[in-house]
Amino acid sequence: MTSALILGPHLSGRGDSVKVCEELAERLRGEGWPIRTASHYAGGLARTADAVASVLRWRGSYRVAHVDVYSGRAFLWAEAVCLALEAVRKPFVLTLHGGALPELARRQPRRVRRLLGRAAAVTAPSSYLLGALGPAAGRAELIPNAIDLARYPFWLRARPAPRLIWLRAFHDLYNSVLAVETLARLKADFPQATLRMIGPDRGDGALLRCRTQTRRLSLEDAVAFEGPAPKLDVPARLAQGDIFLNTSSVDNTPVSVIEAMACGLCIVSTRVGGIPDLLEDGSDALLTSGDPAQMAAAVRRILSEPGLAERLSANARRKAEALDWSAVLPRWQELLTHAAEGRT
Repeated sequence: MTSALILGPHLSGRGDSVKVCEELAERLRGEGWPIRTASHYAGGLARTADAVASVLRWRGSYRVAHVDVYSGRAFLWAEAVCLALEAVRKPFVLTLHGGALPELARRQPRRVRRLLGRAAAVTAPSSYLLGALGPAAGRAELIPNAIDLARYPFWLRARPAPRLIWLRAFHDLYNSVLAVETLARLKADFPQATLRMIGPDRGDGALLRCRTQTRRLSLEDAVAFEGPAPKLDVPARLAQGDIFLNTSSVDNTPVSVIEAMACGLCIVSTRVGGIPDLLEDGSDALLTSGDPAQMAAAVRRILSEPGLAERLSANARRKAEALDWSAVLPRWQELLTHAAEGRT
């Protein structure tokens, strides 16, 4: 089997949800591949130093590396890691993530092209990213984010209750306050409506602002802040709701939405980034703007329009079935093997 080093800028280890590249590493290990991962450090400098040190320290024990690429400071992290990989003459595969990456490519196109052009291969989990990056993405391949479908029990939400679920990190990009404001607009028609908010605090003040808005709207009894959920607990948490809110202002192909699809929740999401490539409005989700009144109106439709909830629930599960690891992992194995052998 091909030995590989899987590198992510913020792997879990602090109670965070498991990242896609971490699950990829575990899946490859399950197939007998020798795999190492880095880095679990929280701080940017420590994380970068650890990842670069891992590239150098383990250079004799892997043939190919996989590097996650995000925008912001994480892009600088990827640049440093790839320089180290080039120094030890190791081929690497880049995977593009995050709805903000196209904006970086617009502002600094040469920088983005320079990094992507040095890779043995480039992948992205959505056609949105491939299209938005354009020439910078080159020969990038679409490999979707995957889940272990067997972990996600499905039941059809034919008669949903106003039990709302929000599952994401508390970060300004994910606009958690919108979920609370949506609930506030539902209370007049559905006084029993509740909202469970699940996810780690990213420390930019988003969680505090969300709690403050909850108090200001007198929703303390209806909103539960549950903290991060270990990956294995996610299906049980999702089972406690019927309607899933995705409130992001910037997005790509979030695994949390795919997990909700697999469980059959009725999804209401903002229409941003790669979301319209993942979800079809009126078929497997309802897509709205970032306006709480519009999002609340979409929830009301699900709760009152005959046949709508059942259609959204069934179609979402059907689409999620195509994203099982059994279908996606062989593509990763082939790509990494070819990269290691210089055949991409």
